[in-house]
Amino acid sequence: MKRITRLWTGLRALVRHHRVQLALSIRVTIAALVSLALAQLLHLPLPLWAVLTAVIVTQMSIGRSLKATFDYLVGTLGGAIYGGAIGVLVPHSNEIALLAVLAIAMAPLALIAAINPRFSVAPITAIIVLLVPMMTHASQIASAIDRVLEVALGGVIGFVVSLLLLPSNAHPLVAGAAARTLDQMARALGELLSGLTQGLDVDALHRIQDGIGRALVQLNVLGAEAERERSARLAVGPDTGPLLRTLLRLRHDLVMIGRVAISPLPEAFAMRLESPLAHAGVAFADYLRATGAALLARRGPPSLNAVESALDAYAAEIVVLRRDGLTRSLPGDVAERFFALGFALEQMHHNFKDLERCVAEWAGSSKSL
Repeated sequence: MKRITRLWTGLRALVRHHRVQLALSIRVTIAALVSLALAQLLHLPLPLWAVLTAVIVTQMSIGRSLKATFDYLVGTLGGAIYGGAIGVLVPHSNEIALLAVLAIAMAPLALIAAINPRFSVAPITAIIVLLVPMMTHASQIASAIDRVLEVALGGVIGFVVSLLLLPSNAHPLVAGAAARTLDQMARALGELLSGLTQGLDVDALHRIQDGIGRALVQLNVLGAEAERERSARLAVGPDTGPLLRTLLRLRHDLVMIGRVAISPLPEAFAMRLESPLAHAGVAFADYLRATGAALLARRGPPSLNAVESALDAYAAEIVVLRRDGLTRSLPGDVAERFFALGFALEQMHHNFKDLERCVAEWAGSSKSL
């Protein structure tokens, strides 16, 4: 009995953890089945394309599905019109002529698709329009119309299923990605500050910064999807721009600290600043993690008191170091890094205040829904 209970508890935890992915798999399956059934009911020549289109445009969020549907329909329409026109206007009664027609159709469409990914499906559509009539003995015009109808059917079904069946808005995905990014920044900050007393390997620095950069790229993609949903009035939520810009500025602060941490501070400074930096690192990292948790829970921001107290203690120690005259003996490059560290920590504190406003806005928007 206990084994069954543990198994059931583990299964429920697994479903909760992957609920977004599970919902996507259900939507994709339903979209494929409905598109096939309707394509057969409407006697479309190749239901395959309706099914493939429905699967392609059914995405993780409504905003992503909207973009995929629009891009796929635009690319299909462009490829069908151009491929059908080439097939009608350029005779191709033999294999050599067919090769020439295919080249004429492919070259410009491939170039357009390379320039604008929105038209990536256009070359494929043109190929279908030109070559399928050889197997079905239909005209190029009929083939083009059939492709547009099949893709339109699949696209509409995929989008409608994404909108109505277990819909997933992008705003919760943005909050989740932002929370993970903040947690990643908290871990990175601890490693960077430890480098001030021990030194930091260049490869380790690149690993830290590149990881945060990739997280921000993904976050920007989700932010664009959320804004697309808001523009189309498919979802209600706060403007994601301020949050994304604040996280980008925090990343810049970490870059500045990383440049300082490449070489350890002079021993006299490292000994005096080890404790204030350790306390600052803990307070800053805890605030980043607590802010991420607040975003996920859509509650108000955590207090900045611990951050400000740690920053005051660090600033007080800097005053003592300068009063003792230790900063006057620093070489130019070391002095530059030393003061850049203080500037970066203070700038991070300012960005925390912006982050505080963003979290408060997200928490307020959840109460208005």
